[in-house]
Amino acid sequence: MQRRLAEIATAVGGTVEGDPERPVRGVAALDRAGSHDLSFLANSRYRGVARASRAGAILAAPGEDLPGHDVVRVANPYLAWVRVLALFVPPEPPRRGIDPRAVIGESSRVGADPDIRAGVVIGEGCVIGDRVRLHPHVVLGDGVILGDDVVLHPQVTLYAGARIGNRVVLHAGVVIGSDGFGYALDGDAPVKVPQIGGVVIEDDVEIGAGVCVDRGALGDTRIGRGTRIDNLVQIAHNVQLGENCLLAAQAGISGSTRLGRGVMMAGQSGIVGHVRLGDGVRVAAKSAVTKDVPAGTTVAGVPAVEIGRWRRATAAMARLPRLFRRVARLEKEDSRRE
Repeated sequence: MQRRLAEIATAVGGTVEGDPERPVRGVAALDRAGSHDLSFLANSRYRGVARASRAGAILAAPGEDLPGHDVVRVANPYLAWVRVLALFVPPEPPRRGIDPRAVIGESSRVGADPDIRAGVVIGEGCVIGDRVRLHPHVVLGDGVILGDDVVLHPQVTLYAGARIGNRVVLHAGVVIGSDGFGYALDGDAPVKVPQIGGVVIEDDVEIGAGVCVDRGALGDTRIGRGTRIDNLVQIAHNVQLGENCLLAAQAGISGSTRLGRGVMMAGQSGIVGHVRLGDGVRVAAKSAVTKDVPAGTTVAGVPAVEIGRWRRATAAMARLPRLFRRVARLEKEDSRRE
């Protein structure tokens, strides 16, 4: 596939500095690109790599000096790069139809233009939307509802009653609707609390490989519209995620916690149960949130506190050995005076 640089600039809302007729035949990282490739510079730490790159053209923000390169100027090079990738790497075309090796309950309904592969098992009473793509060995329990244009990758499991919105993508090994971790103690013996709620995943959600979303104990666990969840995240029963949240790998959210709109959790961070995070809260990597966090706050640490306070405490910790030595010396001098 070949495109003119001017055509790419139009597609991403940018302007060309250099030859607008330059042919672009592919995309590549700065250190691997050749004269017919397009690359991008979105982080100033790679400015030197960009200047030394053999790339024929580079997406870059205004003010980035890249002598010897044709440049497409854009306000957000990384977002523009995402759009360029869609031009050069189109998605896999669907295979329309139902493989005869799929098993579909007699009372289930499948919408128009399905792509249902071998080994798929669909229980009774399911409602499948239009243009749904189910990869091999997907399992849908009874009464599952899928909206239009849903993509379920291999070995996704949806327990009975799960409800999935439109344009949702679930990657390999995702489990939706497993029992929440709820037990009452009879003496020292744990007694399982029945988990009789459900899971609702709203439109335009993407969930990475190996994620588990537990069903509610009574009501529903809910994932808000537009949320993106990385691999290996755990979401417990009755959690409520607002719209457009971003959860990075190995994050974990305990039961009945509520996240507002646009909350971001970095890798390996966690939240205890029954707390609330306001809109736009950010949780730093490896942090543990143990209480409510007001909207717009960034927190870090264990337990998590406002990030400015955490930075001051971390800096103070680094000075403790010197302070201990000073105190020991002063105590020694004081004892000599006695």
